[in-house]
Amino acid sequence: MRNRRKHNDCSPLRAAVRRKDLSSLYLNSVSRRILTPVNDSFDLLFSVALGIGLAAATGFRVFVPLLVAGLAARAGWVPLTESFAWLQSTPALVALSTAAVLEILAFYIPGLDHLLDVLAAPLAVIAGVLASASVMVDMPPEVRWPIAVIAGGGVAALTKGATAVVRAKSAALTGGLGNPVVSTAETAGAATVSILAIVAPLLCLAGVIAIAVWAVRRLRRSRAA
Repeated sequence: MRNRRKHNDCSPLRAAVRRKDLSSLYLNSVSRRILTPVNDSFDLLFSVALGIGLAAATGFRVFVPLLVAGLAARAGWVPLTESFAWLQSTPALVALSTAAVLEILAFYIPGLDHLLDVLAAPLAVIAGVLASASVMVDMPPEVRWPIAVIAGGGVAALTKGATAVVRAKSAALTGGLGNPVVSTAETAGAATVSILAIVAPLLCLAGVIAIAVWAVRRLRRSRAA
């Protein structure tokens, strides 16, 4: 009889514990259903912001952003899509490092810098598309590539166009003497924007939007003049 009484006394407590467990399980499942899409959306936003930031940096220097992305992926800081996993390989990093150094030095050679400025325009757009597509993970190719082409290639073209205008005006005003300063600023801009895209993608995206607005206004003024 005592055991039955104890069992009867404990049954309401057990029922309450069970109801609490069921309610907590229900709340956890509901929170997962709500938070999972939100987290996925933030992940997509970060990857798009990262891609656009790297694409904008290619407008300053073609190979520096790709090198930074490869090094960051090699260190485990940035994920790459499967088709761009080669970017973090040792041969790719050696090739990108060599190309980046040669590109940076070539812009300090008078006359050659203007030729490179012309040749780098289409290369910057291509590099912008590749750089943005390489880091847009967890995104189907039919969505990734249009965003990479339109947003990545577009912002790379804007950045490159703005730097070309600045370089042309520097050459006109200083007779080419101010071009090394412009080259240094472009290299610093490529490195800074690339690193900022990895460290703070959303902040970099805001900066890229500001640069894009400034570039559009600059290009319009140059055409009007």
